[in-house]
Amino acid sequence: MADASVALQNFLVRFGQRQLAGPVLILLILAMMVLPLPPFVLDLFFTFNIAISVIVMLVAMSVVKPLDFSVFPTVLLVTTLLRLSLNVASTRVVLLEGHTGPGAAGQVIEAFGHFLVGGNYAVGLVVFTILVVINFVVITKGAGRVAEVAARFTLDAMPGKQMAIDADLNAGLIGEDEARKRRATIAQEADFFGSMDGASKFVRGDAVAGILIMLINVVGGLFIGVLQHNLDIGTAAKTYTLLAIGDGLVAQIPALIISIAAGMVVTRVGDDEDVSQQFVSQLFSNPKLLFLTAAIIGMLGLIPGMPNFVFLFLASALGAMAWRLEKRSQVAVPVPVAAAPVAPRETQEASWADVTPLDVLALEVGYRLIPLVDKSQDGELLRRIRGIRKKFAQEVGFLVSPVHIRDNLELKPNAYKILLKGVEIGDGEAFPGNLLAINPGRVAGQVPGTVTKDPAFGLPAVWIDPALREQAQAYGYTVVDASTVAATHLNHLILSHAAELLGRQETQALLDHLAKEMPKLVEDVVPKVLSLGVVQKVLRNLLEEGVHLRDMRTVIETLADVAPRSQDPEVLTAQVRTALGRSIVQELYPGGAEMQVMSLDPQLERLLLQAVAGGGDSAGIEPGLADTLVREAVAAAQRQEEVGLPTVLLVPGNLRTLLSRFLRRSISQLKVLAHAEVPENRIIKVTSIIGQRV
Repeated sequence: MADASVALQNFLVRFGQRQLAGPVLILLILAMMVLPLPPFVLDLFFTFNIAISVIVMLVAMSVVKPLDFSVFPTVLLVTTLLRLSLNVASTRVVLLEGHTGPGAAGQVIEAFGHFLVGGNYAVGLVVFTILVVINFVVITKGAGRVAEVAARFTLDAMPGKQMAIDADLNAGLIGEDEARKRRATIAQEADFFGSMDGASKFVRGDAVAGILIMLINVVGGLFIGVLQHNLDIGTAAKTYTLLAIGDGLVAQIPALIISIAAGMVVTRVGDDEDVSQQFVSQLFSNPKLLFLTAAIIGMLGLIPGMPNFVFLFLASALGAMAWRLEKRSQVAVPVPVAAAPVAPRETQEASWADVTPLDVLALEVGYRLIPLVDKSQDGELLRRIRGIRKKFAQEVGFLVSPVHIRDNLELKPNAYKILLKGVEIGDGEAFPGNLLAINPGRVAGQVPGTVTKDPAFGLPAVWIDPALREQAQAYGYTVVDASTVAATHLNHLILSHAAELLGRQETQALLDHLAKEMPKLVEDVVPKVLSLGVVQKVLRNLLEEGVHLRDMRTVIETLADVAPRSQDPEVLTAQVRTALGRSIVQELYPGGAEMQVMSLDPQLERLLLQAVAGGGDSAGIEPGLADTLVREAVAAAQRQEEVGLPTVLLVPGNLRTLLSRFLRRSISQLKVLAHAEVPENRIIKVTSIIGQRV
């Protein structure tokens, strides 16, 4: 026996009171439906029900985001079950002991039946009916509809939100952990609003059950009072009706409070303030509107026959509140002080200090974008650019030059342009304070705003007001802010010009970094066997075709093996690509996926091999054959993209460089692989053959 007691204590300590609270509460609720309860216990549970409803409403008002109260759908179910169980328990007591007087079912029901409606069962019926109508027809129905629409819009907006997360991840603005957390939040939002849509049906059913239970109590009480306890019809009607009304009111008032809480949760917009803060900041923050309201109320108060004191008192209170807000918002404007004239300086001779080298990367912005790049204001775009450089270094394998940022008054106020070695490679516009809603291809509707195009990828887009964010996401748009627009554009251009960003200085820095771990390997290649320029050319050839430089050990080892036989950068590049074949294929076909590729017709291969042997480049291809090759390659690439496959062309090694440079002009996403670059364990499936009609 002692062992059993110790085991029970260990169980309670191990699992804790919190884990037992839920099951115990549910068991108590179910027990109330079966076990008879004395009036005092009923009073206790009715008071507990009212307290729980008030707590739920206060929590619903204080949360900032709906997910902060994610257990709310379950709370709706439990509180509804609690009220119904109390109705069953109180009905049992009312029908069994109602003939003894108004206190038969406890003091709470007696108080609601007598004090709240003055002991008049006709008034009680009217009040109860009004409460049920308010709860069922207005609040519950409206909250249920809002939850239904929110659930549908949330599900429709999930693809757009996922794309926004992927865009931030690819731009280096967030890490994998943050992206995983955001995806989980999106899934939780969809689950929450879906649960709220279903949970609102519990509350509506509870309102209907309240009406039926009251009618059953009244009719059943009449029969029991008259037939079993020999009461006259008037006494029975008054006694049991008051008890039924008290029972109904004590259940419907908490139900009404819970319904209001549900409506507050599902109708919230924004996640920066709770409901109370939103009420104050959005209703009573504009002194001009308060002055206008005070004037209107004051004029109404001057009309003869109106309750002048009440109207004038309220107008005075509103006017005083507006005056205080106006006074608080007034800020002293500093008087500008004229700068002292600067004495003219004697013109000096020109020197080499006047020769300013061009920045490798530069970002010029209009004056309205200056706050985004101002260090003193902790500009958002500055942090994003730092993230872009870090992510580029992690993914591509070398550190890109810093981005020099400066303002340019010749640009439009919201314009920016990106320069590479002084040459403009991209431009666009960004509007701080607004959001860019990008159409990824499938949207359910249109949002009002300024129509434009995404500067990075040319997708249709609209600049919208921040208040329309949730609507745009619900329609399927990808919504980003102004700094993200510019950062994504910059990231896209840096990736597409990675080869040009790898100069000799960056190449030397990359080799120096590698030499810290493998000094002997680097020393044996550069400068003993290969010059820095040749290594740079090989690395740029790799970057031009989207091959990263993270595996520099394999690159340098391959160069060390091949360099004694050839110093040609093209030959060296081909050998390095073969050594990196597993990595290249892995990027295109993750895991062990089957390689579904395009290929050349054998006859076309022979013609191209003859052209390579004769001319060595695309100039040796006959013009008609070149046109046909491009046309069929474009068509095959479109078919690959339509079915969601990468556009990969598999060719003999002698043709890879030629076709890659020739076809990439027409198909920017095309990847050309040589047979030698494909690992032996990969399964190849040819989906299109180019040149069958040549």
